[in-house]
Amino acid sequence: MKIHKEGRRILLFTLLTLLVLNLLLYNFNADNDTFNRIFSGVSAVLFLLILQFFRSPYRNLLLHEDLLVAPADGKVVVIEEVEETEYFKDKRKQISIFMSPINVHVTRNPISGIVKYFKYHPGNYFVAWHPKSSTQNERTTVVVESTAGPEVLFRQIAGAMARRIVWYVNEGDEVSQGEEFGFIKFGSRVDVFLPLDAEVKVQLGQKTKGGQTVIAQLKTETPTLFG
Repeated sequence: MKIHKEGRRILLFTLLTLLVLNLLLYNFNADNDTFNRIFSGVSAVLFLLILQFFRSPYRNLLLHEDLLVAPADGKVVVIEEVEETEYFKDKRKQISIFMSPINVHVTRNPISGIVKYFKYHPGNYFVAWHPKSSTQNERTTVVVESTAGPEVLFRQIAGAMARRIVWYVNEGDEVSQGEEFGFIKFGSRVDVFLPLDAEVKVQLGQKTKGGQTVIAQLKTETPTLFG
């Protein structure tokens, strides 16, 4: 287990702020020992909550060119056929994974390939399960031409708590399955859009682990043992 680089500055600032506040209380409010102890306890809990937001556990990654792995830890909240309007402009299978505040917030490449399209969209902060969050919230859109052939689109989506999306990919980059492509501070959701002939391997409500849980299989001429 390690602390993700995106959280180090926030954690340092939070720690210093809480230390200063506690020192001030113990110096200028010394007569109210009960309140000072309660404040110290709340400070410790608050720091631990923020600390767990930025944990980054080591993972044994699953690698295979026609399998898609979960881009994030969380729970599958959408499996449906939809019209994808930004890039494909046709019908696709959508799988959405909701990341709660207690989940790991690292986002990972679901498949290996070449980034053919990338765009950042500033936007609103609807709750992640709101129908408009996929198209109106702050988000990034990444399209990877997989090594198996088909293109796959995945999207980081900010929610009511998340106000900052970080990404590490650009058009033309070669990406590897399971590696980090970004981070959503304080969680939210990731959408994945697949060809209609892709076989979904998860169910609604299923919990996922980023880089490990197989969520779908692309149709290829030489199916794997998962076929």
